[in-house]
Amino acid sequence: MPQSPTQPLPLPQPLPLLQADCANCFALCCVALPFAKSSDFAVNKPAGTPCKNLRQDFRCGIHTRLRDQGFQGCTVFDCFGAGQQVSQVTFEGRDWRTHPETRAEMFDVFPVMRQLHELLFYVDQALGLPDAAPAHPGLRRVLAETQEWTRADAGALAALDVADLRGRVNTLLLKTSELVRAKVPGRKKNHRGADLMGARLSGADLRGANLRGAYLIAADLSRADLRTADLIGADLRDANLRGADLRGAVFLTQPQLNAAHGDPKTHIPATLTRPTHWT
Repeated sequence: MPQSPTQPLPLPQPLPLLQADCANCFALCCVALPFAKSSDFAVNKPAGTPCKNLRQDFRCGIHTRLRDQGFQGCTVFDCFGAGQQVSQVTFEGRDWRTHPETRAEMFDVFPVMRQLHELLFYVDQALGLPDAAPAHPGLRRVLAETQEWTRADAGALAALDVADLRGRVNTLLLKTSELVRAKVPGRKKNHRGADLMGARLSGADLRGANLRGAYLIAADLSRADLRTADLIGADLRDANLRGADLRGAVFLTQPQLNAAHGDPKTHIPATLTRPTHWT
């Protein structure tokens, strides 16, 4: 059972892989999660029902043609490694087809694990920022606590108050953001939670800007300078990042990049991968 914040921290443990390893997952995102017919998905699918494109070996039958077949949402989604953690650690390699008694519990636990892995991603990124050193002791504590939760059994995970954990982590991530962005000279733009859908921000100087939770759907950010901008939770669907500089952007994730459009001149952090659909 994970330790309380007042108990001594366990010795540091290696982080689990914080990106999807589909070869070691039982296609949980293709079964456990629902999706609605839209520009992202060609059909409706309720939670707990396998996608019609899922094969018996837990592989996608149209993996190389997802965008062409109307499943763009699948190419954007990333479980941060939660799928293989649930499949191989929580349920010790027992899949939901061979062991149907695991279905309900496995599908309930997967979204919880994804949140835990997402938190690990953010905290690990924060610990890699030297300017956030004053926040590091607290970050190391919540990192250890969250890691221990990822190794808990299914019953404990189902009962976990994720909102409480997220709240405590978010307080430290806010502090991290403030410390990092304070190093940027001049007045920083504050667009936290702003509606910037379709905004014309081509070439904008957004260094150190607060874009937490901003709606940047279809915004033109071409050639924008987003170095050290806080992008946690920003919606970048169909945003134009061609020629933009995202090096050092705080809390930028692979799903955010996957949802946007870029080109060879788009600069991204070395820890992330250039999406294959970018021109």
